[in-house]
Amino acid sequence: MVNSGFNRAFGAALRRFISKSTDSRLKAFLSGIGATMILQSSTAAVLIISSFAGQGIIAVSSGIAIILGADVGTTLVAQVLSLDLSWLIPVLLTSGYIINKALKDGQYKHVGRAFIGIGLILLALKSIVAVSDPLRSSDVLQTIVSSLSSEPFLAIIFAVILTWLAHSSLAMILLFASFASTGTIPIHMGFLLVLGANLGGAIAPLVMTANDLPKGRRIPLANLIMRSIFVIAIVPFIDVIIEYLTIFTDKPENQLINFHMCFNVLLAMCFISFVVPISKLTGLIFPNKEETDSPNNPRYLDVSALKTPPSALSCAARETLRVSDYIQRMIREALEALRNHDMKLVQEIRERDNIVDDLYESIKQYMAKMSGAELDDKESKRYLQILTFATNLEHIGDVIDKSLMEMAAKKIRNQYMFSTEGFSEICNLHANILENLSLAQNLFMSGDLGIARRLVEEKAIIRKQEAKASANHIERLRKGVTATMATSSLHLDILRDLSRINSYLTMIAYPILREAGELHKTLLRTPKATDDIQ
Repeated sequence: MVNSGFNRAFGAALRRFISKSTDSRLKAFLSGIGATMILQSSTAAVLIISSFAGQGIIAVSSGIAIILGADVGTTLVAQVLSLDLSWLIPVLLTSGYIINKALKDGQYKHVGRAFIGIGLILLALKSIVAVSDPLRSSDVLQTIVSSLSSEPFLAIIFAVILTWLAHSSLAMILLFASFASTGTIPIHMGFLLVLGANLGGAIAPLVMTANDLPKGRRIPLANLIMRSIFVIAIVPFIDVIIEYLTIFTDKPENQLINFHMCFNVLLAMCFISFVVPISKLTGLIFPNKEETDSPNNPRYLDVSALKTPPSALSCAARETLRVSDYIQRMIREALEALRNHDMKLVQEIRERDNIVDDLYESIKQYMAKMSGAELDDKESKRYLQILTFATNLEHIGDVIDKSLMEMAAKKIRNQYMFSTEGFSEICNLHANILENLSLAQNLFMSGDLGIARRLVEEKAIIRKQEAKASANHIERLRKGVTATMATSSLHLDILRDLSRINSYLTMIAYPILREAGELHKTLLRTPKATDDIQ
């Protein structure tokens, strides 16, 4: 709840801040600390940074510096949560509920959700201390503890597995500290478990980015490499470290939390100067793939943004605009195929429809992952707008592929020729539809009411233009124009399909106009009281 709450409230701004905080290693390091303090999760920070690196927004070396800061940031969170803050539990739960309900229509209502989450964390830690006290007398537990204490690497592996399952090193550190406070586990074993938790926390992001681009996978790999090296280096000196940390406090839980902080601070100090060599090492392990960036693959659907709906919706919108670019090209080239009898171009257009279909499917699946999230009214409207526009673009692609290109192929096979007047009418209608596509793209991004009105007005113009062109065509048939008689069916079907395409483009304007009260509820005339129904 804390992670999702702060992510929803500040996630979009945080992502912008991180992407711009790579001017220097120190700035990147500090931004990593801040990111984890807000997200309450170094795993979430790693996923965001990996995504940015995969997209080329930040360099891998800068990303590694940010992750070193994120690792330190999670220790600061652990320090705060290890304090006796039980008096804050009712304050956080009550204030969180009030904020969430009072600001139910605002972005910052999610801060209330985060406060409730922090209150529940403190309550859970207090409960763990209470219920784990009797475990000290458990013979079974003592047998397990003694076995793990005598096998340091086995204890570390045990903690690695637990942390990977929990997907949170912070949660496991606090759990181990709670056990240590009641004497359930000895301090020596607690230190080993802390090492395992730090190592296990680096595994989850690596697994979760398994299907990402190589650049994105290098950052979690670097994190795992650095932590592994440091864990191996520290294990022989555990006893010395324990003696040193007992000077500052005699409370076992504080000793574990302090050790966790020392581990990550020293890790950052040792590796911050070597981020470039580590970046090169990870590049050897995950080399760049050959430039086989298939156009069928989405470019902007950032999975790490799904926890931040505004960012995720922006990603989906960018990918939808990419689809509209393909549609624009297909519409433009459709006329060229008709004009030049180019069968090769017909096939290329049909292949582009396959790209549109694949991208649409990716957008649909991406947005389905968002549908379970709690969206506010504004986000819900944008969600529906994106999905509707993407769907209409896919329908336009089908009209071009399955109808227009089928007619183009027929025209080419039979060597039909339109009359000069008839093809000129098709070209004029085609030009207007391209202009309306540009209007629809602008409306999709801006939501401007004026553009929405203009787009709907253009629909009426297109209808009149189609009707006039059809009437002119019929008139040429009556005059017996040879070219018109040979291509009559094709001509009328092309006019119809262009009008259908325009109708799909116009659909994006109606929700905006309806919300502004610019539409009639119905186009039907209200019947008069004197009307008789026969």
